[in-house]
Amino acid sequence: MEQITEQLTPEQAFEQLGLSLPPAPLPLGVYKPYLIDGKYLYVSGHGPVQDDKRLIIGRIGRELNMEEGKMAARQVGLTILSTIKTHIGSLDKVKRVIKILGMVNCVDTFERHPYIINGCSELFAEIWGTENGIGVRSAVGMGTLPDNIPVEIEALFELHD
Repeated sequence: MEQITEQLTPEQAFEQLGLSLPPAPLPLGVYKPYLIDGKYLYVSGHGPVQDDKRLIIGRIGRELNMEEGKMAARQVGLTILSTIKTHIGSLDKVKRVIKILGMVNCVDTFERHPYIINGCSELFAEIWGTENGIGVRSAVGMGTLPDNIPVEIEALFELHD
């Protein structure tokens, strides 16, 4: 007999990972943390907020190595999830990831930007599955980022009808 495995909802997948969400950040400038336009959820650039509200700080290739940078990108993903849960109510309202733009604060000789942003992309794939959790993506290096954060990521999601 064929075994049927039930697909986890994004909320169930998050629960199963046993991760905690940092507090959703408040805007420190003149912008909205998110915007809904029809069935699309735009999320402004987020940094790596930790559970104690402090930011992860440092430039990749100087203060942080590649693995620390990748973990910082995962933390940015968690911060984005926190914004979704805080303002939208549930991760289950998101149908799929459409696009993420990952910006990496790194030394000018660093060339592994996509590896760093995988930290966020892999988290989203764990939450929404490989079909809906992986969208199109850009990963680019920057000379600086606000407050010397190692990673900033903005995202576009499609919401359920």
